[in-house]
Amino acid sequence: MSDLRDEDAKRDLGDTFRRLIAATGPISLMHFMGESNARYYNDKKVIGAGGAGGGDFITAPEISQMFGELIGLWLADMWIRAGRSEPVHYVELGPGKGTLARDAQRAMKRYGLHPRMCLVEGSRRMRDEQLSRVPGAVHYRDLSEVPLEGPILLVANEFLDAMPVRQLVKTVEGWREIMVAVDGEGNLVETPGRQPMDSAVPEARRDDPAGTVIETSPAAATIMYEVAGRLASQGGAALFIDYGYTHGRSGSTLQAVKGHQKVGVFDAPGDSDLTCHVDFAQMEQIARSRSARVLGTVTQGEFLTRLGIGDRAEALAEFAPQHRDALMRARDRLIGPDQMGDLFKVMGLTAPDWPDGAGFSE
Repeated sequence: MSDLRDEDAKRDLGDTFRRLIAATGPISLMHFMGESNARYYNDKKVIGAGGAGGGDFITAPEISQMFGELIGLWLADMWIRAGRSEPVHYVELGPGKGTLARDAQRAMKRYGLHPRMCLVEGSRRMRDEQLSRVPGAVHYRDLSEVPLEGPILLVANEFLDAMPVRQLVKTVEGWREIMVAVDGEGNLVETPGRQPMDSAVPEARRDDPAGTVIETSPAAATIMYEVAGRLASQGGAALFIDYGYTHGRSGSTLQAVKGHQKVGVFDAPGDSDLTCHVDFAQMEQIARSRSARVLGTVTQGEFLTRLGIGDRAEALAEFAPQHRDALMRARDRLIGPDQMGDLFKVMGLTAPDWPDGAGFSE
């Protein structure tokens, strides 16, 4: 549906959806989410602390340099213990402002790791911002373009949550895909589709009660399939960091954020960030199907604590005592159970013959 991004690029996306639905009938929620986020990430300043000129949300790398540094140290440790293979590629999916790549690169250099910096980014505006932080980085529009020779050290922070999801709902007539329609007042609304979708539901879930909602993300599954296959064939390690769950669940997790506040999913299509929680159990299953090693999935708080964020915060505070309070607040925000520590998860993957990674066990 490239016309939504090209011919209608400057029009209100909600009106564009209404015209499309009037002409062709309801569209899938997955279609709606994909087109909305494509417009959003291409056009908006999405990351920032808020306020005048600020973004809609803030990510861990923007909270503290400690986050990116510890990621870089983890990657360097894995690479050293795996035999220091060359050439080696740092690959980041959805690099944001480039802050994580910059901080990780600085940490990796301290241990003799100088990977080719490969940033997978489709937005020209975001690419310019990333290059200001990581000069010499090479951009790719898609992971498939990243070189096939040499191990990859891949990071994806708050990337999978923005992938479009398909929602299936159990109705009295059976399973149906959730669609987006227009009501009598011109509002975008959810409605069950007409086509039976029972075959798309795992057999163990088909008898769930009416009203049950199941989410799947074909886009996230495709990315995981490719990353795991790359690890198995090229060698390397990967970290996926996102909010999500490690055991199967039901119900919609779709939300929209604008200006650091939750808004209605249909309030501002193309002008708000649409996300869903990541099903890490499914991601692990896909990775194993491609012969990648799954180190496990732990909370962000557990992972960063085991990597030594407490000691790193103290060392920085000793060097710059005037910033102690800010450093400790940043540490607590990253690992606090009531902040990002429990909600965010870290999943680790490696090539079959690569070593275990720190942070995934006591």
